[in-house]
Formats: sequence, structure tokens, C-alpha cells
Amino acid sequence: MSQQAPHPQPSLAPMAHAGAATTQGAQLVHQADSRQPAADFGEDVPRLLNRLQVAAVALCVLFGVLAALFQVLSWQANGRAADNTEQVVRVQEIQTSLLRADAIATTAFLVGGLEPPEARAAYDAAVDDVLRLITDAADAQPADRQVLADLNVEVRTYTTAVAQARDYNRQNLVIGIAYLNSAGDALRSDALPIVQALVDANSERAVDEMDGQSPILLLIVGVLAVGGLVLVNREISRRFHRRVNVGVVGAAAGIGLLTLVIAVHAGTRSSANADTRDGAYDTAVSEASARTAANDAKAQESQGLINRGSGAEYEELFAVAAETVEQNASPATLRLWRDYVVEHQEVRDLDDRGNWDDAVALATSSDAGDPTAALDAVDAAAEQVVTDAADQAADSFGSGGVVALALAVLTLLGGLVAAAAATWGINQRRREYS
Repeated sequence: MSQQAPHPQPSLAPMAHAGAATTQGAQLVHQADSRQPAADFGEDVPRLLNRLQVAAVALCVLFGVLAALFQVLSWQANGRAADNTEQVVRVQEIQTSLLRADAIATTAFLVGGLEPPEARAAYDAAVDDVLRLITDAADAQPADRQVLADLNVEVRTYTTAVAQARDYNRQNLVIGIAYLNSAGDALRSDALPIVQALVDANSERAVDEMDGQSPILLLIVGVLAVGGLVLVNREISRRFHRRVNVGVVGAAAGIGLLTLVIAVHAGTRSSANADTRDGAYDTAVSEASARTAANDAKAQESQGLINRGSGAEYEELFAVAAETVEQNASPATLRLWRDYVVEHQEVRDLDDRGNWDDAVALATSSDAGDPTAALDAVDAAAEQVVTDAADQAADSFGSGGVVALALAVLTLLGGLVAAAAATWGINQRRREYS
């Protein structure tokens, strides 16, 4: 038999070599994967980055728009506070001028016959002031126009009654007293309540506008924007080997700094408004009330003499007006007022002792130191205090407009710049991934 050559056994070396190569390839793949961004390849990363970019840009733009809007609204509120302050003072001036006209008319009535020319001129000037101020007030505040029109009717009714009383007085007819009393009563029951309602309404509007600053809202908007950007940065850092995205974090830092600046400015303006409200504004309103009451007191003094035997009744009304002066007048005005009260008391003492003629002579005298001159000094001093305080309050509320608008523009631009920075930062991650 012929022998067959044995079949060669398969070598294990190539298989071992192939296994080693496979293991080495797997290691290389693992190393290559470790150099790629740590992204979850089960999700659409480009789409995720797009969503994060939209969110970041929206946060930045909304911050800029809302914060700028709040600042513009606050600036407008301050402007309205200044306008309403001027309207409050204007309406109080109407109130004062009406009672000053009444004080002049009643004091001049005591003279009997033809009233002194200077008294008639002063009365006419006071009435002209009232009518002019009504027109000015209607132009300044459209919301008050209908009420001011009603007031104008009442003023005309009052002046008509005073004119009739004056005509009868020239003829020494006692009926003139009835017309004068009717005029004074109508003034206080019909006209003055309208004026007081206007004062109250405009005061409420002014005080409401003084609170128009929004530091808390600005802080809330800023904190929400910064918090949203921090979340965006965290989402990016979870998928990439970058804990901080420079663009997004830079946008958050810029918005945070801008928020701090505008919130501090708004808080400062709010504090300044509160100081003005409790200072110059309150002084103007209080002094105007004192001035009005002082003229009312003088009218009651004259009415007590006109209506002989009724001094005690009108003295009670005088005491009410005097208390208002004591509570509201500034120190300088209060000193002058107390000088007048001394003169007034002398008038009352003369009348109470039966020296009516002497009391009338003293009450109507325009000599220095006499009641009329003393009351004129009170009125002039109070008018100056009201004017100065009102101007100071209006200037304070109206100041800082340029800074406020500049910050509003800066805030809007800052929001846009932050949006651009966030977009740039996310684009860096997008390029790394691609």
C-alpha cells in the first residue's frame, strides 16, 4: 500500500494575531470616542443647541425690553407726579383766592356806603385770579374739566350775589347783609366742596405716581434672566467637556451687572420721591391749607361784626379755621398768624364790650399792625412758602429724566449684546460638535 502524506494541522498563530488586532482596534475606538464631546448620541445635539440658543436669546431680549419698559414707565410716572403736584397747588390757589375774595368783600362791607377803591381792586384781582386759575387747571388736567366747569358756575353765582349785596350796601339797605350772608354760605356749601374734591383727587393721583418706581420688578426680571442663562449653561455643560460656556456666562454676568445698576437707580429715585413727598410736597399742601384757613378766619371775623349780636357764633367758625392754621402753617407763617390773632382778639374784645364802632374801625383799618395788615402779611408769607415748596417738589419729581432714559436705552442695548454673546458661545459648542 502506498502511504498518504499526513494533512498539515492548522496553525493557531493567525487566529491569535487576529484576536489581538481586534482587541487593539477596540481600544483605539474607545480612545477616539474619549476625545469626542461627551454628548448623548441618542439625541439630536444640533437641534438641542438650537433650542438652547433660542431660549438664551429670548431671555436676553425679554430682559432688555421689559426692563427698559419698566424704566420708561417709571420716568413717565415721575413726570405725571410733577404735573399733578402743580395741579394740586393750582387748585388750592383757587380755594385760597375764593376765600381771600370773600374776606376782602366782607371786610369792605363793614365800611358801609361806597367801599374803599383799594378794597374793590383787591377783590376784583382775587376773582380774576380764580377765573384764570380755573382755565389753567382745565387746560392742565382734562380729567378735571367738567368739575371745573361746575365750579365756574358756582363762582359766577357767588360774585353775582356779592355784587347785589354791594349795591344794597351803597344804599345803606339792611337787605344787603342777607345777600352777603347768602353769598358766603353758598360759597362754603357749594363752591368750596367742589374745590376740595379736586384737591383730593389730584393729591391722590400725585401720591400714586410718586410710587411709580419699580426696583423690585427690575430685580425680578434680571434674576429670572440670569437664572435662565445659568440653566442653559448647565445643559450645555452636561453634554460637552466645558463646565463654563464663556458666551452664555458672559451674557448672564452682563445682565446681572446691568440689573444691579438699574435697580439701584430705581431704588434711589423711589427714596428721593418719598423724601419729596414727605418734605417739599407736604409743605406746599399744608401751607396752602393754612393760607386758605387764614383767609377764611378773616372772613368770619368780619361776618361776626356784620351780623351784630352773632359774634359768638362766628367766633366758633373762626376757631375752627384758626386750628387749621396752627396745624399746617410753617414756623415763619405761624409767627405772623399769632400776631394777627392778637389783633383779632382786640377786635372781639371791643365788640363784646359794646364798642362796635371801634371794633369795625380796627377791623377795617389798613394801618400797619392792625388786623387787615397783619392778615395780609400772613397771606403773603404763606403764598411764598407754597410757591417755593411746590417748585421744589415739581423740580424733584421731574429731575433725572435724561439719566432715566439713557439707562432705559442702555438696558435695551445691553439685552441685545447679551443675546449676541450667548449666540456666540453656543456657536462655539456647535462647531466643536461638528
